[in-house]
Amino acid sequence: MVKLLITGGAGFIGSNFIHYWFKKYPNDHIINLDLLTYAGNLDNLKEVANNPNYTFVKGDICDRELVHKVMSDIDVVVHFAAESHVDNSITDSAPFVRTNVLGTQVLLDAALKFGKRFHHVSTDEVFGTLTDDEPGFNEHTPYDPRSPYSASKAASDHLVRAYWHTHKLPVTISNCANNYGPRQHKEKFIPLFIANLLQNKKVPVYGTGQNIRDWLYVDDHCSAIDVIIQKGKIGETYLISGLGNKEKEITNLELTKKLIALLGKEESCIEYVEDRKGHDFRYAIDDRKIRGELGWRAQVSFEDGLQKTIAWYKKSNKK
Repeated sequence: MVKLLITGGAGFIGSNFIHYWFKKYPNDHIINLDLLTYAGNLDNLKEVANNPNYTFVKGDICDRELVHKVMSDIDVVVHFAAESHVDNSITDSAPFVRTNVLGTQVLLDAALKFGKRFHHVSTDEVFGTLTDDEPGFNEHTPYDPRSPYSASKAASDHLVRAYWHTHKLPVTISNCANNYGPRQHKEKFIPLFIANLLQNKKVPVYGTGQNIRDWLYVDDHCSAIDVIIQKGKIGETYLISGLGNKEKEITNLELTKKLIALLGKEESCIEYVEDRKGHDFRYAIDDRKIRGELGWRAQVSFEDGLQKTIAWYKKSNKK
């Protein structure tokens, strides 16, 4: 039996991770620490709310007293809590620095005090952007964040790594591709476009829609974190890719047209809007390390993942 502290467990990836973990390890205990900002939703966890092995604590990861209290009686920390919307960080970066940097530092101090295993969930956006012909990011790619959001996540990565080098705190870090799947907040690309299309509204495509992304189904992400916690080498970083090779990368416009087709709509739904400031052109991940060292690879194809995601949002909208 393991006791886990999940930060940000009412959010998109955190809530999916809690469902994943209880399904695979039903005898483990989970404490979910979440402030329930706009991106946190306890409806994401109503299926486990009455599980005797589950405890929800409403609170701020920047609250040192509370963090030390919940950290004292657990074995593993899985740190999801973060401000994560790039557009919001461009408008106001202060919450991103506070939560993503200071909050991580508070958690690390508590983990150090109580000697806890710490896994930090991060993003491939810390590496900046790629041209069309550059190889994907890997664990040795220099950091080059280009938005306040990615800069704050880069800072938190550096803090985690520093606690390993300085204090030998048992940490691992994962940097993942763009996630999608059930329970994602409606502000994000795929759920926003699904919602708009279901309501016969326009879908806003930035610029010309030629920005390229690698997409990771959230359940695959959860399984990768599980493998890293169980088998990952302490002090190491692992990059997690969804599609895994350049032939399967997809432009935002191609993805938009795929969603339109899957929902039986017309491409006249597309509305081109002014491009995002500093919009990174391409993200791609070389995931050979996690595949080679830990034997993990994504299992859900993009087509199946999109079908599952659309089905979930259709069902959710009917409630």
